[in-house]
Amino acid sequence: MAGVVRFGISLDKELFARFSAMITKRGWKNRSDAFGRLIREELVKEEWASGQECAGAITLIYDHHKRELVNRLMDIQHDFGALILSSQHIHLDHHNCLEVIAVKGTAGLARRLTDALRSVKGIKHATLSMSTTGKDM
Repeated sequence: MAGVVRFGISLDKELFARFSAMITKRGWKNRSDAFGRLIREELVKEEWASGQECAGAITLIYDHHKRELVNRLMDIQHDFGALILSSQHIHLDHHNCLEVIAVKGTAGLARRLTDALRSVKGIKHATLSMSTTGKDM
């Protein structure tokens, strides 16, 4: 098993039981898989906090019938053109649209874009889901 490090840890019995239940519930293969996933999650948070390049998605829900809403969203997205990789517009029903904007850049810049989009009158819901570019994982 080249490249693998084995180590032992001690946990409170109740914490261990809850951790084992979580592993089963999430369908993870084993404790090693679970620890690896949790460690990577924390490393990704460190990437965001340290200003490293990250990737993510901004999800918007809005009523496209709101006056000037779509034009305002486009103006904001053009202001952040270097951050945006792509966007997809989906008609959920006659009034409601889902827009997913893929981004790559610093977490701070992605948050600024999300906040700018979220502040537009007519936006019903907006979320930012940040991840990693995978370069250091």
